[in-house]
Amino acid sequence: MTVYLSLTVVVLLTALLIRKTELKSEHSALIYRGMSRQKMVNIICCLIIFVLLFSVSALRLNVGNDYLNYVEFMHLAYSRAYVPTEIGFNALACIVYYLCGFENYLLIFAIFAFATIFFFMKGMLDQSRWFTLSFAMFMLLGYYFQSLSTVRYYLALSMAFFSIKYVINKDWPRFVLIILIGSLFHKSLLVVLLLYVIAQIKWNRFMYVALFILGCSCFVLSDFYLKIVVQLYPSYKDTVYLEGGTSIVNILRCLAVLGLTLWLYRDVVMESRTYRFYHICNVLSIALYVFGSFLPIISRIGYYLTVTHILFVPALLKSIKDDRKRKIAIACVIMACILYFGLYMRGASADGVRILPYQTFLFHDLPLTLSERGYY
Repeated sequence: MTVYLSLTVVVLLTALLIRKTELKSEHSALIYRGMSRQKMVNIICCLIIFVLLFSVSALRLNVGNDYLNYVEFMHLAYSRAYVPTEIGFNALACIVYYLCGFENYLLIFAIFAFATIFFFMKGMLDQSRWFTLSFAMFMLLGYYFQSLSTVRYYLALSMAFFSIKYVINKDWPRFVLIILIGSLFHKSLLVVLLLYVIAQIKWNRFMYVALFILGCSCFVLSDFYLKIVVQLYPSYKDTVYLEGGTSIVNILRCLAVLGLTLWLYRDVVMESRTYRFYHICNVLSIALYVFGSFLPIISRIGYYLTVTHILFVPALLKSIKDDRKRKIAIACVIMACILYFGLYMRGASADGVRILPYQTFLFHDLPLTLSERGYY
C-alpha cells in the first residue's frame, strides 16, 4: 500500500506543474525558434510521471489477478500449445522468448506497461482541456492500478482512449487501424468500431427512444442476446462469467456526469461535436449498465465508454462560468475521486484485483505455475 500511496502523491503533485502551452498568434508562430519554459517543464514532468508509473508496473512480480495465468499462457504459446489468448499476445510471447533465449515474461509485462501508460498519457495530453484533473481522475479512479491486474484488456482500453481523437476528427483509416491492432491483444476492443461510430452521430429524440426500446428488449430477449455473446466468446460457455452483473457505483458515476452535462448542455455541449460524443458515450454506458446486466463482464464493454469521463468531466468543469459554482463542482469531483480511490484500495488485495501486496522481482520469487507443478 505504501508504494501505491507514495506513487500517487508524487505523480499527482508533479502533474500540478503541467500546463497547456499555445502560441499567442500566427505572427509569433513565424518568429518562434526556441522552447518556452513552460513547455520544458511539461516535458520534464511528463517524463518523471511516465518513468515512475512504468517503473512500478515493470518491476512488479506476481502482482495482479491474472499474473500467473499470463505467465502460463506465455509458456504454452511458446510451446505451441493451445491458449485462449489472442494472436497478438501469443506472437509477442513467442518473439520475445525467442530473441531472449529464455522465457523472459518480465520483459513482456514491461512492454505491456510501457504501451499502456504511453497511450493513456498521450491521449490525455492530446485531448484533455485540463491535463492535471484528467490525470488525477486516471489515477484516483483506478485506471492505472487496474492495468497491473488486467494487462491485455487495459492495453486495449488505452488504445481505445487514444483513438478517440481520430473519431472526433473523422480520421477513420487511423481509427480503424489502431483498433484492429489493439484487437490482436484483446478482441473486445472491436466493439468500439460500433459504439464510437454511433456516439459520434448527432442524435435526435427518435434515436434516444430507439435506444430505450432496444434496452427494454433485453428483459425479454436476454437469452437470445446471451447466445450471441457466447458465439463471439466461446471461452465464456459454462463459466461463472455468464452470471452477469452490473456496478451500482458505475451507474451512479454515469448519472452524476449526466447531471453535470444536462446543466451545461445548451451553453457548452450542444454545439460541440467533441462534447456531444462524450455525452452519447455516457448515455450508452448508462443503458448498458442498466439494461445489459445479464451480459458477461459488462464492465469490459462499459469501460470503453466511461473512459471518456476523464476527458469530459474536466472540460465541463472548465466551462462553468460562475467562479464560485466552478470551485464547488471541482471540489465535489475531487472528493468523489478520493473516496473512490479509498474504496478501491480497500479491496485491492481481494480476488479479481489482487494488486496487494506489492512485490518486485528484485526481492521476491515467482510461485510455480501449473506447468511447473506438473499439472499438464
